[in-house]
Amino acid sequence: MNGCLAVDKPAGMTSHDVVARCRRALAERRIGHAGTLDPPATGVLVLGVGRATRLLRFAENHDKEYVAEVVFGAATDTQDATGSTIAEVDATGLTERAVADVLPTFTGTIDQVPPMVSAVKVAGERLYKKARRGEEVERAPRTVQVHAIELLWFEPGPRARARLRITCSKGTYVRTLAADIGAALGVGAHVATLRRTRVGTWDEAMCAALEDVSPERLRPMADLVAGYPRRDVSADEARAVVTGKRLREAGIEGPYAVWGPDGLIAMAEDHEGGMRSLCVVSES
Repeated sequence: MNGCLAVDKPAGMTSHDVVARCRRALAERRIGHAGTLDPPATGVLVLGVGRATRLLRFAENHDKEYVAEVVFGAATDTQDATGSTIAEVDATGLTERAVADVLPTFTGTIDQVPPMVSAVKVAGERLYKKARRGEEVERAPRTVQVHAIELLWFEPGPRARARLRITCSKGTYVRTLAADIGAALGVGAHVATLRRTRVGTWDEAMCAALEDVSPERLRPMADLVAGYPRRDVSADEARAVVTGKRLREAGIEGPYAVWGPDGLIAMAEDHEGGMRSLCVVSES
């Protein structure tokens, strides 16, 4: 069983919980996901099944879109609603115009310090494990791309609220983005709810409810690498790729999908005058 699908992850489950449920529903052990969603978050979780798991690292590189509800006037130690409040300010004076005006300063190439509750490794250990022990360690900033932030809705008050649509690169922490926006406005903020609405070409309309996952919902594994450049090869060249032989350069910058007469064969890149396979998904 080889293919992929998107699941609408419900709140309260880890991404691994979703994978475990799908393994039972599909009777297939080889299932993985492209891009973790925290337990409180909902929305698009892209899964690879069988040989398609080899393509998940390429699917993770796609841009993502989120809708976040942000509460101003309260900062938490986790930067979301699951944490403890560490600072409070009356946000009554905050206006929709002030929020709208500050958002462009957080678009483009920005640096983020990963939250202590993230899965980033420091000294060989996930940060969230250190956080559970009450530890706080220094984290190096990471550069990410925030393509757009749209203010969808604003409600004033002591705990003003806003709904934001955010389009960003892999590795962007929306909770950190919200906390930084709140700090820039002088009132602090945290994410109350978070929903991922798109991963690359996968959107909410393409998602299956968890209880509806079945073999019939699987899509071709090539959908995981939609958007990457394509290189078409002959049947003889396809056999060469499967057996580990190098082909001539394609003249394509970065990773590309290699297609033979029978479909997707591999992901590859040009390297030192030839083509280097990054992963092979065809077995013949």
